[in-house]
Amino acid sequence: MVNNLAMPKSWNADTKPHKFCPGCGHGITLKILGEIIDELEIQDRLVFGVDIGCSLLAWDFFNVDTVQTHHGRTNPVMVGIKRANPELLCIAYMGDGGGYAIGSQHLVNSAFRNEKIMAIVINNCNYGMTGGQMAPTTLPGQKTETSPYGRDPETMGSPTLGPEMVAAIAPAGAYVARASIANIRQLKRFLKKAVENQIAGNGFSFVEVLSSCPTNWRTNAKQTWDYVEKEMSKYFKTGEFRTPDEKKEA
Repeated sequence: MVNNLAMPKSWNADTKPHKFCPGCGHGITLKILGEIIDELEIQDRLVFGVDIGCSLLAWDFFNVDTVQTHHGRTNPVMVGIKRANPELLCIAYMGDGGGYAIGSQHLVNSAFRNEKIMAIVINNCNYGMTGGQMAPTTLPGQKTETSPYGRDPETMGSPTLGPEMVAAIAPAGAYVARASIANIRQLKRFLKKAVENQIAGNGFSFVEVLSSCPTNWRTNAKQTWDYVEKEMSKYFKTGEFRTPDEKKEA
């Protein structure tokens, strides 16, 4: 039995351990986010929105107001809640399918309008919950259930660079970054700065997280970590792409 007094305030002690596959990066990201919620003491004013896909397994992870949305619609739902009550802090949590495929138009328009919400996209290079099909973020040459010979950029397109895209269109005041579960200090720093940007009311906050999916990658622990730390980082560069103190060039 879990001792509630030993758990961070923002965590729902009844749902531990998490429901993600062993080695999945969702659990790492959510642990860091929970620490930030507690440190900033924002539990009572936070609304956490989760998309369909692996991210939906976080629907009862935190002891905060949570809503599960239709696939790809987490951003506009959070925008609606934020506009209805600007005092709330709204975080949209989704995978690369919800963020860059069916929900790409919502991500782009939320960024373009500089909506004062925060969005987190977990990038694990495949559609994890439905069996490991090719996703917008699948790397060139990467084999998936729907690209058994590897992704061919000439016929299947190139992986989506989400933060680069958002940074190019977001107005002044936005915060845009890409972090990795392979660098916990960086991950926490970027997520915390994104939350703080929303608290300050500056504009849209967006963080992509390079994550792991050993179940569908069919990798052991060492192979999984090497893929995140070495292969993914070659294509998806981590760092901050926009900060609120930067002025948008005309």
